Amino acid sequence: MIRLLTILFVFAVANDSKANFSRPNIILIMCDDLGWGDVGFNGNKIIKTPNLDSMANSGIKFDRFYAAAPVCSPTRGSVLTGRHPFRYGIYYANTGHMKEKELTLAEIMKTKGYRTGHFGKWHLGDQFPLRPQDRGFEQVLAHGGGGVGQTPDFWGNDYFDDSYFANGHAEKQFGYCTDVFFEGARQFIESSGDRPFFCYISTNAPHGPYLVDPKYAQPYLEKGVPQPMANFYGMITNIDENVGALRQYLEEKGTLENTLFIFMTDNGTAAGLPRGKKQEGWRGFNAG
Repeated sequence: MIRLLTILFVFAVANDSKANFSRPNIILIMCDDLGWGDVGFNGNKIIKTPNLDSMANSGIKFDRFYAAAPVCSPTRGSVLTGRHPFRYGIYYANTGHMKEKELTLAEIMKTKGYRTGHFGKWHLGDQFPLRPQDRGFEQVLAHGGGGVGQTPDFWGNDYFDDSYFANGHAEKQFGYCTDVFFEGARQFIESSGDRPFFCYISTNAPHGPYLVDPKYAQPYLEKGVPQPMANFYGMITNIDENVGALRQYLEEKGTLENTLFIFMTDNGTAAGLPRGKKQEGWRGFNAG
């Protein structure tokens, strides 16, 4: 993973804004607690992720791709700095913040003429000077803490019609959290005009608690997937739907071919496999 981000850093540093070739847009999507086996393209026959499957089958798939510290904050810090978690001061999910002296991918891209936007989970510091808008992101729509509804988040948030922090100010939003973050990203892309952009969409889903519109979970319940896994799968299907809609938007806009579209997750599954207990029906998938 760090090698991949190092490539992006080299590209960002070397790519002069006056170069006579088209600079690609970059969309980086990182899901929270989605595991290797929680998508169709890795062999799961129950979950439905047609848009992600299409991306994996037509693009480049990394099948030796590991997190240096497979929990929330360290992965996010490594992605944004290209450095090992121990070097920037985060050792576990909620133990410290990314050091202020660290240089982020967003800060580099911004100096090269890119617009930068962050939508969703940050989890690298909720106070100045550690917030996403302090670390190179021009446009921000984020929840607090490590998950929607946690203590640093806006009081009363529950995934639906929540208040999120727009450039530091709490603003009421309407709709499901993942839909809101993808719509914020779409508006950011639309407002970028002809300027290249770096758009970081870091979804809270499918992090627990496992809350989603019942219409996404019902097809899995009918297939014998127990709760909370059915809701967990439903959250992933909703992500897949949003990925497809965003790619369709870019295609209609005529910018899809000039967009580097990266999809990843931060660590292993949260609810895709039962842990230490017997479970009736579908038991999840990880290919053994």
